[in-house]
Amino acid sequence: MNPVAVSKLEAKSLETPDEVRQPDKTKVEIVRLDGYTMARMHMKPGWRWSECIKPVVHTDSCQLSHVGYVVSGSITIQMNDGSKQTIKAGDSYTIPPGHDAWVEGNQEFVGIEVLSAEQFAKQLDKK
Repeated sequence: MNPVAVSKLEAKSLETPDEVRQPDKTKVEIVRLDGYTMARMHMKPGWRWSECIKPVVHTDSCQLSHVGYVVSGSITIQMNDGSKQTIKAGDSYTIPPGHDAWVEGNQEFVGIEVLSAEQFAKQLDKK
């Protein structure tokens, strides 16, 4: 395997993000580093992709691939084929395209995303 190289030493804090997106019950804090994007994603209790993000991106299910780490809370992923998995604080995860998701319980879900950050909850340009 050939690792992807970065060209410069750089550090940024998610406390001062380059961009913030805030659809319903959602806060996505984004930092861009040497061609890469990372995000801290906050989903409040009651958050559900099909209710909070679908109206922004206009797809029937989430069509992004996700790779990340759960800082706090838990979220259930349901794939279009009906299979489900709950991921919780301390879990690292991969989620393929074609899913819905919702926050479990009364604790905010906080995750760090390293793959879908640039596109998640980004409103499509209207033509």
